Amino acid sequence: MITGLDHVVLLVRDIDAGVDAYQTLLGCAPSWRTQSHGAATALFTLANMSLELMAPSGEGAAGERVQAALDKQGEGLASLAFAVADVTKAHRRLTRLSLAPDAITEGQSQDSTTGASMSWQRMRASDDLTHGVRMFFLQRSEPLGRPADPASDAVEALDSLVLSTPSPDRAAALYGARLGLDMALDRTVPNLDTRFLFFRCGDDLIVEIIHRLKDGVGQGPDKIWGLSWRTMDIAAARERLRRAGLEVSEIRDGRKPGSRVATVKTGTFGVPTLLIQQGVR
Repeated sequence: MITGLDHVVLLVRDIDAGVDAYQTLLGCAPSWRTQSHGAATALFTLANMSLELMAPSGEGAAGERVQAALDKQGEGLASLAFAVADVTKAHRRLTRLSLAPDAITEGQSQDSTTGASMSWQRMRASDDLTHGVRMFFLQRSEPLGRPADPASDAVEALDSLVLSTPSPDRAAALYGARLGLDMALDRTVPNLDTRFLFFRCGDDLIVEIIHRLKDGVGQGPDKIWGLSWRTMDIAAARERLRRAGLEVSEIRDGRKPGSRVATVKTGTFGVPTLLIQQGVR
C-alpha cells in the first residue's frame, strides 16, 4: 500500500523566514511556492521525499487552520503524508484496518514562480486511531520532479523520520502490522535507556520510533519528533552551516557502524535535527 514518504509538514509563523532557514540547512532552494486560502507553502524536494513549510498569510480557511495549529502547538513538525500507488485501494485497506479514513479529496497547486501546476488525491486517517499523529495518504497525478544532484556539502535525502511513543508495542502494531512497513530492527539500548523500532519506508528511508524506558508504558499520543538528514560529506556540510551562523555540534560516531553524525542546534524552528553521513552500505 505505502510506497514511500511523500512529505512532512513543518509549520512556521513566517514563510519567508522558514524558507531562508531551510534553504540554508538543506543547501538547496525550494522547488515550489504557492499561496492560497490564507496559507503560504514552500516545498523543498529531495531525493526521497519533500519537506513542506506552511504558514498563515492572510484570510482564508487554510490560513485559519494553520494559525490555530500554531496557537496550540507552536512552530514545528505537524503532519506526515505517505505516498500510495492507488489511493482508492489504500482507502479500502485503511477502512478494513479500522483506521477510519475520511473521504478521498482532490487537491491542486500552482507554483507562484513558474506557473506550473500539480494535482493529487489524498485522504486522512483518524488521528485517534493513529495515536495522535496527523497522517495522510497521497497519490500524485505525476511524480514530483527529482532535484539535480546536490553539492557534496548539501543534504541529499532524509535518512530517517523520528517519532516518539509512550507505547512501543502499540506503535509496532500500527506501523508494521497495519500500515505494512517492514520492521528492520527492534533494539533496546540500555545505556541510552531507550527502545528503538526501525521500519523501512520506500527504498532508502527509515521511520524510527523511540520509547524512553524511564517513562514507562502509557496510552498518551505519539509525536512526530525529529529529522535526520543524509549528506555525502558531513565535515563539509557542518562547515557550511557554521559559516552561515548555525550552531552545530562536533562530529561523532553514529549508532550504525561506519556512520558519522552531528546535531544541528539552531536554525531548525524547534525541530530536533541530525546530519548523518552513512558508511559504505
